[in-house]
Amino acid sequence: MENKRDQAQGQGAQGAQEFEERVVAIKRVAKTVKGGRRMSFAALVVVGNQSGDVGFGTGKAGEVPEAIGKASRAAKKSFRDVPLVDGRTIAHEVVGRFGAAKVVMRPAAPGTGVIAGGAVRAVLESVGVKDILTKCVGTRNANNAVRATLDGLNQLKALTQKQ
Repeated sequence: MENKRDQAQGQGAQGAQEFEERVVAIKRVAKTVKGGRRMSFAALVVVGNQSGDVGFGTGKAGEVPEAIGKASRAAKKSFRDVPLVDGRTIAHEVVGRFGAAKVVMRPAAPGTGVIAGGAVRAVLESVGVKDILTKCVGTRNANNAVRATLDGLNQLKALTQKQ
């Protein structure tokens, strides 16, 4: 696990794995202070290598690029491994929950594609899932949908081959 984190942060001397960075959401947030409002930006970023590893992070800063940079650094610190079947789908149906968000994920036949909405699609494509059916229930809030999707992926059991 430590090796993946080092590669994600660009510390691996020999050709590090390629990590894909996806900006899921950018929000403008305001803080009311004595002289008026202070504007800043919050970013939600998902980072994955499309072969079973994924992480997400959030960042807040005065400018959009700074917020995205902070979020991607946080995402690279939170990598987790996801077991995939034939590198294209999940092993079994699972329901991920976080707050009011529920994400139902079902394995799909080859050629189905990723049937998912914005935030859930970003996570699944970053993991490397090619065929899956999903449904977001309860809320479509991007932060909660990403966390619920990762909760569901954490519940996955790897298929063991019978010999």
